[in-house]
Amino acid sequence: MASSNKYILAIDLGTSGPKTALISVYGEVVDSEFKDTPVILLPDGGAEQDPQGWWSAIIATAKKVISKNIVSPGDIVAVSVTSQWSGTVAVDQEGHSLMNAIIWMDSRGAGVVQEILKGLIKIDGYPVRKMMTWLKLTGGAPSLSGKDSLCHILWLKRNHPDLYRRTYKFLEPKDYINFRFTGKFAATYDSILLHWVTDNRDPSHVVYSDKLLKMAEMERSKLPDLIAAMDILGPVKKEICRELGLKEGTPVIGGSPDVPSAGVGSGAVRNYEGHIYIGTSSWISAHVPFKKTDISHNFGSFPSPIPGRYLILSEQECAGKCLTWLRDNVLYHKDELLMEECAPDIFKVLDKIVERVPAGANSVIFTPWLYGERSPVDDCHIRASMFNLSLENTREDIARAVYEGVAFNSKWLIAPVEKFMGRPFAYLNFIGGGANSNIWSQIFADVLDRKIRQVKYPIYSNARGAAFLASIALKYITVEDIPQYIQIQAEYTPNPDNRKIYDELFREFVNYYGAQRKACARLNKQAAGVCK
Repeated sequence: MASSNKYILAIDLGTSGPKTALISVYGEVVDSEFKDTPVILLPDGGAEQDPQGWWSAIIATAKKVISKNIVSPGDIVAVSVTSQWSGTVAVDQEGHSLMNAIIWMDSRGAGVVQEILKGLIKIDGYPVRKMMTWLKLTGGAPSLSGKDSLCHILWLKRNHPDLYRRTYKFLEPKDYINFRFTGKFAATYDSILLHWVTDNRDPSHVVYSDKLLKMAEMERSKLPDLIAAMDILGPVKKEICRELGLKEGTPVIGGSPDVPSAGVGSGAVRNYEGHIYIGTSSWISAHVPFKKTDISHNFGSFPSPIPGRYLILSEQECAGKCLTWLRDNVLYHKDELLMEECAPDIFKVLDKIVERVPAGANSVIFTPWLYGERSPVDDCHIRASMFNLSLENTREDIARAVYEGVAFNSKWLIAPVEKFMGRPFAYLNFIGGGANSNIWSQIFADVLDRKIRQVKYPIYSNARGAAFLASIALKYITVEDIPQYIQIQAEYTPNPDNRKIYDELFREFVNYYGAQRKACARLNKQAAGVCK
C-alpha cells in the first residue's frame, strides 16, 4: 500500500461515462476505474443522459478504486470533479433531477435562441447592439447552433414551462456532481461561462450581470452562486464518506469542466503554450494573458481555472467519436454480415491498418461533421461525408481517411487560433484518447506542420488537471510546478515528404464545406432545428 504520499480522488465525467482515479498531489495516476453511461439521441436534435446514472456510476467506480487499498483512505485529501461541459441538469430544491440532463450535443435550442437575438441590424445572425454587450462583458455570445447551456434552458422555458417553473436551479454536470457530494449548490467561474450571463472582465472575480440576465431572459434565482475553481466548496457528506471509505471532512474543490481542466492537466500552463485534445470531441487551446473574441470563427479566450488567466476555448464537435462510428456503424455493425466477435482492442488494429496506407489515403477525404460543427464554423446542419471514393479504394483507405479528416478539421481551426494569439505554436502537447495512437500523432504533426508532443497517459489529462487544481488549493504545489510533473512520451516532427499531398487535400476539405453546407442545411433542417 502506497502511504508516503497524499492523493486526490479525481472524477472525470465524460460523455461515455465517469473515469474515477486516484492521483497523487504531484500528478501521478495510481489507479482508476471506468463505467459507461449511455447517451440518448432523439430525432429532433436532442441528446440526453440520466443524471442518476452518472451518480450511480461515480459511486460504483469510486468504491471500487478506493476498496483496492492501493492508497490508504486517510491519505486521500480531497475530491475534485471535472466533467463534460455545456450540459443542463434541472433540479428541485432538494437537488433531485426533474428530467434527463440535456448534454452538449443537444441542438434543440437553436430555434428558441433566436428569440433573444432579435434586432434591426444584424451581423452573422447577431443583433449588433446586443453582440457588443456580450463581447464586452463575457468575451463571446450564445451559440446559434443551440448547444450552449443558455439555449437548453430557453428551450425548456418555451417547451416545458411547468418543468421550468418547478426548477430550483439549473446546474452544469460538474456542479450537479459537486452538489451530490456536498449538498451545496454552486458553479465555478468557468462552468457558468456558457450561460452567457456573467461579467468575465476580471477572471479572478466573475459575477452575474443584471444586464446580461435581462438580455438572456434568465432568472438569477434559478442559477447557482459562483466560486473559483480552487475554492473549497465544502466537505463530502458524512453518509457518502462512510459509503466510499473516505475520512470525514474530506474537502470537495470547486473543480472545472473538461476543457479548462485539460488545459491544466496537459502541462501547457504557460502563456502561449498550446495543447490539442482528441477525445469524443476535440479542441486546440492555450493560455493567454488577455480576453479576446474571434466571433467569425466562434471561439475566444475566457477565464481559466488558474486565477487571473484566460484560456482559449475552441471546440470541435466530433473527433475520436468518428473512430467509434467507424467501428460500430461500418466495420463491426451488428447485422447479418457480422460473423465474428469484435476485436478486443479495435483501435490498435486500426492503427496498424492505417500505418500501411500512404499519406493522403489514396485521395479519399473524410469530413468529421457527424453531429454538426462549432469551430471554426458554427453549423448544426453540416454532416460528415466520405468522398472521392472509387472502385480501387478499400476500407483501409477509409480508415486512414477518418484519421486524416479529424486532423484536417484541426488544421482548419489552428490558423485562426494562431492569428488570435498573434504567434504560431512552437509545439502542441497531445492529450485525450487519440494521443494513445502513434500513427495519429504523426498524422497530426504532418497535417498541422507542427511538432506534436505525445503526453504520457494522455487519457488522464482531464482528471490530472482536476487533481492539480486540488493540489494547488491545498498548497501542495503551485501552478508553476505543473510542467515538471508532466511526462512527454514521444515527439513527432512533420515529414516534409507529405507536405504537398496534405496541403492539396486540405484545400479540397475546406472547399467541400463551402460546396455542401447549403445542401446539408436543407436536408437536416428538421432534425437539427433552425441555426440561423
